[in-house]
Amino acid sequence: MGDYMVRATAAEGQIRVFAMTSREMVETAREKHNTSPVVTAALGRLLTAGAMMGFMMKGEEDLLTLQIRCSGPVKGLTVTADAKGHVKGYAEVPHVMLPPNKKGKLDVGGALDLGVLNVIRDLGMKEPYVGQTELKTGEIGDDLTWYFANSEQTPSSVGLGVLMERNNTVKQAGGFIIQLMPFASEEIVDRLEEKLTSMESVTDYLDRGVTPEQLLQELLGAFGLEVLERMDAAFSCNCSRERVEKAIAAVGRKELNDMVQEAKPIEVKCHFCNTAYEFTVEDLKRIIRRSK
Repeated sequence: MGDYMVRATAAEGQIRVFAMTSREMVETAREKHNTSPVVTAALGRLLTAGAMMGFMMKGEEDLLTLQIRCSGPVKGLTVTADAKGHVKGYAEVPHVMLPPNKKGKLDVGGALDLGVLNVIRDLGMKEPYVGQTELKTGEIGDDLTWYFANSEQTPSSVGLGVLMERNNTVKQAGGFIIQLMPFASEEIVDRLEEKLTSMESVTDYLDRGVTPEQLLQELLGAFGLEVLERMDAAFSCNCSRERVEKAIAAVGRKELNDMVQEAKPIEVKCHFCNTAYEFTVEDLKRIIRRSK
């Protein structure tokens, strides 16, 4: 079974929730970028969150970017998602190695440390919507919970997890986003807070192989859960030789002529999927002629 997300409501619409399984997506990212275990966990969490937040968007052409800039050794993470379940991302430094944290887990917080989280929504308007918050823990789920509450005034709980095999491939990945609507009653708020306080960690649920539907039933079954929609999700990059060629043309004629003078082919790699595109000297001359 491939990766997918579900959207649901509970408590007669007072709670909205998203959950997903993302193992294949995160494993694809690991393979493409050859990430270390702690970077796989960090990037995998952000990919999972990005996919679910993309699922929240309404427009066919809407785009979401989650960007972390941090002082930790990973330096930064970037994830882009659309409203159709396509997501891609990369880490600035993919090979960070750190000892486990105090709980014996992968030290994602240590890999990121202090920094900022930018949430950029391009909804087809004149300017994109940009929200920003500081990293509180570097654990990503906690930081997104803080972002939703402070930048979007939406009380939320974000749980994200990535489990690794001993051979450093991805065993399980997934997560959830639970949000309270503005009209939620105090009773529902109190009951939900109590439930979230007593729940297991996301990785505990993932380790048992629960599906997104089973996870939501476990968390919100007592609130009258109603699953509304399911959507497939996957790591997907829309780069192409043509798009890279346009980027090369944009560097300017002087730079292109300098490349030709070196008489060597150049290789350009896509940040998001690490695909390499080679352009010969003749290709570069053709690009110069076309740019006249």
